Amino acid sequence: MNELRRIIHAEAAASGGIRFDRFMALALYCPECGFYERDEDRVGRRGDFHTSVSVGPLLGELLAFQTRRWWQSSGAARLRFLEAGAHGGQLAGDILHWWKQQHPNEAGDVCYTLLEPSPRREAWQRSRLGDWGRQVEWWRDWPATPTDEFTVILSNELLDALPLRRFGWDAGTRCWFEWGVTGGPERFAWTRLALTGSPADLDLPAAPELLAVLPDGFTVERNLAAETWWTRAAGWLRHGRLLTLDYGDWPATALQPERPNGTLRAYRRHQAAADVLADPGEQDLTAHVDFRRLAAAGERAGLMTEEFAPQGRWLARRGAAAMQAGGEFGEWTPTRRRQLQTLAHPDHFGRRFQVLVQTRHGEQEPSKQEPPPPTPNLDRPD
Repeated sequence: MNELRRIIHAEAAASGGIRFDRFMALALYCPECGFYERDEDRVGRRGDFHTSVSVGPLLGELLAFQTRRWWQSSGAARLRFLEAGAHGGQLAGDILHWWKQQHPNEAGDVCYTLLEPSPRREAWQRSRLGDWGRQVEWWRDWPATPTDEFTVILSNELLDALPLRRFGWDAGTRCWFEWGVTGGPERFAWTRLALTGSPADLDLPAAPELLAVLPDGFTVERNLAAETWWTRAAGWLRHGRLLTLDYGDWPATALQPERPNGTLRAYRRHQAAADVLADPGEQDLTAHVDFRRLAAAGERAGLMTEEFAPQGRWLARRGAAAMQAGGEFGEWTPTRRRQLQTLAHPDHFGRRFQVLVQTRHGEQEPSKQEPPPPTPNLDRPD
């Protein structure tokens, strides 16, 4: 029995079962033994899954190009990137390298901050980014006071990996319950826990005509951790953009009958795993980001939605602008063209991943929000 199994088993045994979000938090982020804590090489060909960053530097280059245009339009003297969920720091390196190559005279006005609560992941990032010196800094948590610089807060595939809560419908008692985890140490199993809080507070479906036809065990997911993170980021942002690229969609309704078991998935060595509770710490856990709820959280915090689009369309527009920008962006090489094809192609990253950009009132460009895209395939792209 490994240490992580012992920890989960002890907590579950002491309480008769733990909520799934606690299981997910331990499985992914437990110090020393969580999935994202044990090994830097989780992403890419040698790891368990690909991300847009592992395709090559173009994602960072296009983000840098777009951010520079936002910054120039703002008239601000200084620019701060604030990235959360940077893992090994590759995206930061790609953005900074582009800036050094294309606009070296601006380097002194650009700061890159990594919001990183994990000492181990910070060490990985420092190893990669150490040569950038004072241009890069690390924060453990949000400072109490926002900075005055024009700031772009960004994340790439962070929110889909934040611990989520899972709720189920009990057709016998006609009540909602919360999915928890029990058992171990060799095998963990699902269990039904009493709901803490009211269904209304959790925004669970309540229409009697709907509940009358819901099958037993029908599952609804709420990533309250992602919404809380987004709300805090939105509240902290004084001047700039809040941007995320992630795996998910914009559901037309709060209830998705085509997904009776939710969107939770486990991945290992680029393959979907059959049991999301098996081998905690050895496989990635992910669930769709609900961008409808995320955008609403930002708007409640005073932001407005500037753009929401499938990643493919969003990057294709930036790619087209970069091709026309000449020296502002750099040569549009065959390598860059191939990377854009992978990032934008519907069968790779283009359709399954979405981009959400929010900003303060008065700073936005003309709205480019598109109609909600079709429901993505649940298979994570390789």
